[in-house]
Amino acid sequence: MGDTQRPAKKAAKSRPKPASTNEPQFVQLLSPEGGRVKHPDYDIDLTDEEYRGLYRDLVITRELDAQGTALQRQGQLGLWPSLLGQEAAQIGSGRALKPQDTVFPAYRELGVQWCRGIDLISAFALFRGTDLGGRDTVADRFNMYAIVIASQTLHAAGYAMGVAMDGAVGTEDGEAVIVYHGDGATSEGDFNEALVWAGVFNSPLVFFCQNNQYAISETNARQFRLPPYRRAEGFGVPGIFVDGNDVLATYAVTRDALDRARRGEGPSLIEAYTYRMQPHTTSDDATRYRDEAELDFWRAKDPIVRYRKWLAAEGLADEAYFAEIDTEAGEQVRALRARVMALTDPEVTEMFDNVYAEMPAGIAAQRAEAVELQASLEDGSDPR
Repeated sequence: MGDTQRPAKKAAKSRPKPASTNEPQFVQLLSPEGGRVKHPDYDIDLTDEEYRGLYRDLVITRELDAQGTALQRQGQLGLWPSLLGQEAAQIGSGRALKPQDTVFPAYRELGVQWCRGIDLISAFALFRGTDLGGRDTVADRFNMYAIVIASQTLHAAGYAMGVAMDGAVGTEDGEAVIVYHGDGATSEGDFNEALVWAGVFNSPLVFFCQNNQYAISETNARQFRLPPYRRAEGFGVPGIFVDGNDVLATYAVTRDALDRARRGEGPSLIEAYTYRMQPHTTSDDATRYRDEAELDFWRAKDPIVRYRKWLAAEGLADEAYFAEIDTEAGEQVRALRARVMALTDPEVTEMFDNVYAEMPAGIAAQRAEAVELQASLEDGSDPR
């Protein structure tokens, strides 16, 4: 597990040493230097085009995410939760999903949304305040971002129980459910209750923990004595520990866990060991709880640099291809920015119209009052 060690000056805050010698092996298929690593239980064999496609996913997702930060700094978004540094965890796991699978994200899963082919404008509109959450999550199989920490784990557990009760598992074509959360979510009661229900009911649910080292400003050492993947065993759930900065490894372990879920073999918990290079959100000041030496340590493990080195060494991509992707990423960013700037404010009625299938009388009355108030403000008749 040499790749998981923290810088020497941070040793006092590093993860507690395992109490057991029987813990799962750290899954890594690419070293930080871009060399191929063999693992006895996991491997990956994609086409050349698929390997190149993962690089395209990584680069474009990073550039679109960076635009989110830029737009917020320019006053065009109210908030932005950057995923910089976590691209491999999201792209690797996102590409392992099949069309029939359902995703429950937290609030940083732009890369997974990209992999699912869902228009990213919905995420930007949400943080701009022009979208109140009326997207068709059933059709998308990608639920709304969950701001309340760990709340989505219970939602996913309940949904996965329903999938099993509907008999939609038991074959390679069964439905699997994946829920994304951070290391901070594992300290919440919702997360632990979700593991209880998923384990007891053998639900087709994969918990995907992006351990980016900080629950906002609290390090792992202040959150738990045992890492998340080891705690899964107490709920009767397999735990897998993977290099979250390795796109091939995250793809391999997530594909395996999802396949198990589809076959009706129950839930899994994947801990993707990664790092958040930006502040928790644009409202956070990360310099108050971490220093430049720590950032330098993790910059050396950059998921995109690592993967690019491997592609080049294997002859799977050359400088012309990398330049082509950079150009496409720039085009994607410019198109997205133009769409964000063109977003219009929602009608006041939207906050009422997309909440209930059949609107209760009380809500209908509030809707009518809101419409009346808006009209009075526009024509100047408001008596206040």
